[in-house]
Amino acid sequence: MDISNARYSGILFHLTSIQTPYGIGDLGRGAYAFVDKLERTGATLWQILPLGPTGYGNSPYASRSTFAGNELLIDIEELVCKGWLDKSEIAFPPDFPKGHVDFDKVRSYKLPLLKKAARTFLMTNKKSKEWRAYKAFKEANASWLDGYAVFMTLYDEKYQDARWMRWSEKYCPETLKKWDSAGEIYRALQFFFLQQWLDLRRYANSKGIRIIGDIPIFVGADSADTWSNIKLFKTNAKGEYSAISGVPPDNFSSTGQRWGNPVYDWRVHEETGFSWWIERIRKQLEFVDIIRIDHFRGFDAYWEVKASCPTAEDGKWVKAPGKAFFKALEKELGRLPIIAEDLGFMTESVNRLRKDNHLPGMKIFQFGFSRLSDGSFNPYDTFLPHNWEEDFVAYPGTHDNQTLRGWFDSQDEGMKDIVRQYLGSNDEEIVWAFLTHLMQSHAQYAIIPLQDILELGDEARMNTPSTCNDINWSWSVDIDDFNDWRIARLRHLVEISGRNGLTVEERLKRIGDRKKKE
Repeated sequence: MDISNARYSGILFHLTSIQTPYGIGDLGRGAYAFVDKLERTGATLWQILPLGPTGYGNSPYASRSTFAGNELLIDIEELVCKGWLDKSEIAFPPDFPKGHVDFDKVRSYKLPLLKKAARTFLMTNKKSKEWRAYKAFKEANASWLDGYAVFMTLYDEKYQDARWMRWSEKYCPETLKKWDSAGEIYRALQFFFLQQWLDLRRYANSKGIRIIGDIPIFVGADSADTWSNIKLFKTNAKGEYSAISGVPPDNFSSTGQRWGNPVYDWRVHEETGFSWWIERIRKQLEFVDIIRIDHFRGFDAYWEVKASCPTAEDGKWVKAPGKAFFKALEKELGRLPIIAEDLGFMTESVNRLRKDNHLPGMKIFQFGFSRLSDGSFNPYDTFLPHNWEEDFVAYPGTHDNQTLRGWFDSQDEGMKDIVRQYLGSNDEEIVWAFLTHLMQSHAQYAIIPLQDILELGDEARMNTPSTCNDINWSWSVDIDDFNDWRIARLRHLVEISGRNGLTVEERLKRIGDRKKKE
């Protein structure tokens, strides 16, 4: 990514976590308020989770489409301003819970309103500026939009959420033609989403803030991506998935992890010049400025499990065309602003692939507190900040980890004492001591979850891997909790660590200009 001497900082905070009267965060006032607060900290990066429409389990990493936006994020107040909903229709929303998102309740409330707004829009003047923009949007996105619109319509109107592998309707010209008219509702909703998202992104960029997006390497088994592109995945003679992804057994799981995502038939991707992937990345760069790719090591080699196997024990490592893949991306799209999620089992081959493509990896501060064989503290752990190199993005933890306060409180007294000594802090100030060490590290990028800036415990944890419940992905917060005191304290850290996104030359020039004015 950036090869200058500038140092960067930012906040990890997903849109769904913004508390609103409508049960879920959206692209409205709360998002703009967060951008304003982020600007005041001096940090210049806002990291979010994947933006796609979620399905079972509400995980943004198991989206119904890797190209589409989540319709639930559409700001319905803006639809009122456009005249596509009446103000009275949103005046009395249900009594949604505070502190977490009830996704089922949100869907029941918002989707009928969104579809009504779409129907109203579709009856507007076909010569209007808005309609011309809609027509251009459909033409530019037809390669994925038509399939997605029909896919979601079939889910809603015919199969009532049954997984597409059980459908009688297959992806073909006849199916698309039959359901084309009904699919117009979802095309309109995607248009609403993109217009609102691009407005928010432009606003953030105008404040000097870049947005870091996130995509998983694999797509959901029950998604429009697989339904409309089944030849890109490994299947048997019946058209069923023959292999799925996972990770091998380790110290944490004797049977490994069986993720269930279909694996790519990389031979087909290579034959097409990786065209589907190029379009996927191109679309993401329409949404965001920087992309974090989850499970980067899968571009070098991935753990493949037979679809019939109940666990991941009997899987095998399969080589992926990482070198050719990134060469094709760079040829088509230029040098890419990508963060490689390189956590877990890494090999020299994976590290070489990352470095050859000038991609920063990741460091998680929580992982750094390990012990040597005699039980003493291990100061050589590569996840400790004094051992970090510059080409990394440093986090105290991610959406998959405990909050800092939650992690510290869960440790035994011996480990707590090691942490206190390493950070030089008492328990009350332990979170800010973590953040100070993180920000003052050599890593060029430092990203802090908002939960840690708010010093929250594990009640604010975003996700616990390998679990499926109503708590995961549901955390939300009143944006006013990110108050002036916390903004000022973070700003101080940004300033003393030089993480305002300016190069040394730019900082010196700014100091010189300030002295001239004095």
